[in-house]
Amino acid sequence: MLLATSAGSAGQQPSTTEAFNRYIAEAEARIVRERNASFLRLDALPPRERSDMVARLRRGEVMIEKQGNTPDQIPAGLVHDWLGLVFIPKTTVAQVIALVRAYDHLGRYYSPDVMQSRIVSARGDELHVFMRLKKQKVVTVVLDTEYDVHYGNLDATHQYSISRSTRVTEIENPGEPTEHPLPAGHDHGYMWRLNTYWAFEQVDSGVFVQCEAISLTRDIPAGLGWLIGPFVNSIPRESLQFTLDATRNAFAKQALVTGKAN
Repeated sequence: MLLATSAGSAGQQPSTTEAFNRYIAEAEARIVRERNASFLRLDALPPRERSDMVARLRRGEVMIEKQGNTPDQIPAGLVHDWLGLVFIPKTTVAQVIALVRAYDHLGRYYSPDVMQSRIVSARGDELHVFMRLKKQKVVTVVLDTEYDVHYGNLDATHQYSISRSTRVTEIENPGEPTEHPLPAGHDHGYMWRLNTYWAFEQVDSGVFVQCEAISLTRDIPAGLGWLIGPFVNSIPRESLQFTLDATRNAFAKQALVTGKAN
């Protein structure tokens, strides 16, 4: 309670939202160009560099890199932009899509980050989903979030999805009788927006999965860097790393169970 009170509330200003929307528009235009040109960032690398990265991914590494000069300072906020890549062996694009699209059951694979999830509405490849997220670093933050999600494909072996947050609400005293949402403008600003851009490429021995996560948080007020800094600066990268690790591990667990059954 003391930590949260010390952090203070941080309302999202119109200028913050406008700056983030401009960043997203430019990022999405770039993502479309890349998808049409090389699909994965990996495929645009020089041959030797690509070969080295493929070898590392096949050994089980998760590659994470910062995009641009983020976190970018915008009025009263920070934009965090990270891109990650993982290889999932002995699986297909259809199987990977089925897992990440199982919004009613994401807690099976992505706990403790995802506490609850469900499909609110669905019409073909257009979905609206809810997730309750938990983030912990110095402070613990629980967020109720909603997203518009679109699935698309270039062909059978190249598919993608776009998830844009439509609501992010910080929850006070989660799981307690006094649980309640903090009104807009009275939250702590640990996360205001989160968009993710996935790409799935099928190869003979498995699937390359790429995810770019772009989020918006409050800025870091003077004197509170020790409290807020570790959360807003490191959580976006760590969350992406966790998500990609968990996606790969879900298939490794399934293979283990199948092997034991056989």
